Amino acid sequence: MARYLIGDIQGCDAPLARLLEKIAFSPSRDTLYLLGDLVNRGPQSAAVLRRLMAYGDAAHSLLGNHDLSLLAVAHGHRAPHRNDTMDDILAAPDREAMLDWLRHRAMALHAHGILMVHGGVLPQWDLEQTLALAGELESVLRGPDLTGFLAHMWGNQPDRWDESLAGADRLRVIVNALTRLRFCTADGVMDLKAAGKLEQAPPGMHAWFDVPGRRSAGTPIAFGHWSTLGYLRRPDIISLDTGCVWGGCLSALKLAADGNHELIQVECEQAQVPGNSPRALTAST
Repeated sequence: MARYLIGDIQGCDAPLARLLEKIAFSPSRDTLYLLGDLVNRGPQSAAVLRRLMAYGDAAHSLLGNHDLSLLAVAHGHRAPHRNDTMDDILAAPDREAMLDWLRHRAMALHAHGILMVHGGVLPQWDLEQTLALAGELESVLRGPDLTGFLAHMWGNQPDRWDESLAGADRLRVIVNALTRLRFCTADGVMDLKAAGKLEQAPPGMHAWFDVPGRRSAGTPIAFGHWSTLGYLRRPDIISLDTGCVWGGCLSALKLAADGNHELIQVECEQAQVPGNSPRALTAST
């Protein structure tokens, strides 16, 4: 029985198929933990979802910002971006089954001693609180007020956590931290626009995992979302978005009980051009 963490797929089903072949994945024996952004920007988002749905309990998927964006577009609360490539889901005969499966995915997982999120963890949150706040969000996503939540999900304010937050503001901070966070100040003010490398942190900002005294320090955390960071492994940090959709690699980390995890990668066809105004390469093919 093998267990794998897998970084951002973003609709790139062909590289995913090659990666699963390379690791000889068997859903009857092995388990996948996918760190979010299953869809969008790549050419085969529907194929990715159908594949993972077919694996049942052998595939545990987190929700990333692109997955939540798909739900918002599907429910009429967000206009598609010009570089979105989700039409194969939105126009599919099994659209509702895919969207329902997606809304029942996790916002955070803790398994095999590793906390898994798509984006990051605010410095005020420890393991227990991160999972509790993720659970709050999951309840809303799976509940009767999904569309009401999606209507108010996006936005950069409030930009910090406060225990007194309630309603849409509270949920928005949780969403932004768990799916969009890269840089923040020592007291947890988020910069949700900066997406560069570690050395390009905005003034006064740190990578969220480098904030001095963060409460989650000592808890191993695996995440995706940050393709310019790429693969980074420290004793308590695993970054696994290696830019598949940009022509980088799709990465899996085979977990080992002794901590001697094995990185396995496949090269990917470029589906988007990086830059301020990326253009789709293969979305229409």
